[in-house]
Amino acid sequence: MQFSSHPIWLVGFRPFFTLACLTGMGLPVAWALMFSGALAAPESSFTSVQWHAHEMFFGFGWAVLGGFLLTSTKNWVNVRGHHGLALILLTGAWLFERLGMSFGGHWPAPLFLLSNNLFLGSIIAMLLWTLIRYRAQDSYRDNVLFLIMLPLFLVAKYLMLNGDNFLTGYSMAMALFRMAFLVMLERTLTGFMKAAFQTQILRHPVLDMAIKLLGLLLVADAILPRPLTAVIAFALAVLLGIRFVFWKPHFAFRRIDIGIMYVGYLAIVAQLLIESLGHVVNFVWIGSVSVHVFTFGAMGCVIPAMLIRISKGHTGRKVVFDGFDRATLYIMILALIIRIGLPQAFPALYLSWIQLSAACWFACYAILGWRYIPHLLRPRTDGKEH
Repeated sequence: MQFSSHPIWLVGFRPFFTLACLTGMGLPVAWALMFSGALAAPESSFTSVQWHAHEMFFGFGWAVLGGFLLTSTKNWVNVRGHHGLALILLTGAWLFERLGMSFGGHWPAPLFLLSNNLFLGSIIAMLLWTLIRYRAQDSYRDNVLFLIMLPLFLVAKYLMLNGDNFLTGYSMAMALFRMAFLVMLERTLTGFMKAAFQTQILRHPVLDMAIKLLGLLLVADAILPRPLTAVIAFALAVLLGIRFVFWKPHFAFRRIDIGIMYVGYLAIVAQLLIESLGHVVNFVWIGSVSVHVFTFGAMGCVIPAMLIRISKGHTGRKVVFDGFDRATLYIMILALIIRIGLPQAFPALYLSWIQLSAACWFACYAILGWRYIPHLLRPRTDGKEH
């Protein structure tokens, strides 16, 4: 078998979900060690906080988002997705970026710049090519939002590592990931609820588009007046809250594999309320609560469930959450409680909460990696090619 025809290069989720499992284990632990002083931060022109934020969004986050979009876009436009050599080159670029972020502090500036932009620039170009070329046969007309959002990730990435613009960059990156989650939850939960409970959830074109347009406006948070940002964030939280009531959570919370998606949805609402109120009221929070409500509540809770579903369903296996699968979801809910709730009650133990929440991430992704990386390395069980 030629290397480029190995099963891992058949579909985008295979290499990038493998990388997501490995970084999900490693990056939070590395940050906990850096935060406690047990591990030196990478020698570079940016701070350890910049490194941590960048690697969680553009290392781990884009391994997940990249794998998801490479897999989904081919289904949206009904074509054979990027595979083979294209995925090998993308994976190499992703690894090159991780090397540069960790050890590239003394590299020549052009080499570091190449390492830091090759992966994201390449994958965004590939995704845009797919969406634009096959626009006429796209199943989702609102995918035009991705044509706007994807290039903006490059701007957010640049700002995040550019000294004084770090806060602008990470706020922009979070808003873009929030948009991606809003689109993904809207599309997937409609099908999940129908399949699991034979029930319809509210889908109104005007409401759905208003939510997405307000979310898109918040990508420009840094250049908008603070009062306006507060109003937009609050309005978006209210609309999401109203829709949540009509999305029948009393059904969803009967099953952890669907209920945890609703936890992620509520985390987005909570993060928006915190952001909105934070513009007008001075709260005393322990830790970076706003960003971590999103990263632990939305990304942390939703991604493992999504990874399990796609890794099973797209390798020909029945999508049923067994005991180990459910355990990973409960572990991430525990991580959310430890990282957000306990520091407010017991601030003196803040370092311990960071270490314990990092241990939860390690445990979750160690289980996922142990169980699903072998599936990602093998052909489909149902005989289909991809």
